[in-house]
Amino acid sequence: MERSWSHTSQAAWASLFARGILGLLFFMTGWFKVFTLGPVGHAQQFFIQDYADSWIPLWLLWSLGVGIPFVELAGGALLLVGFQVRRALVLLGLLLLTVTYGHLLLQPFFDITVHILPRAILLLFLLLIPAESDRWSIDGLIREKSSTLAQ
Repeated sequence: MERSWSHTSQAAWASLFARGILGLLFFMTGWFKVFTLGPVGHAQQFFIQDYADSWIPLWLLWSLGVGIPFVELAGGALLLVGFQVRRALVLLGLLLLTVTYGHLLLQPFFDITVHILPRAILLLFLLLIPAESDRWSIDGLIREKSSTLAQ
């Protein structure tokens, strides 16, 4: 006899896989920028060098250039373990907006399909799916424990 999967179970798997893929994309990029390239190297190579002649003040370029690798690393890690997922998604969404603007500032017809769009699609999917669907996460365990204690 074939066992049918409930919508809840399918949503849990979809959430797990989307969160895992997006978490890896951000975490591994952050890992490279923090531990291989270095935050200062990232700032110099991708911010100072490219945007020094733009309207953006130098202090903001340094802040973003040094800070973004840590946001990617931490946000990706939070997604991987499923802790504070909604907050991590909002933070990473703001990062994607910032990066998109930066690329378009340099090149108005920048192709977002390689790095930005896949992340944005996964991020939007995870924001749209009900948080309760993400059962296999630390947030899910906390919700389950709180629900059990409330009964």
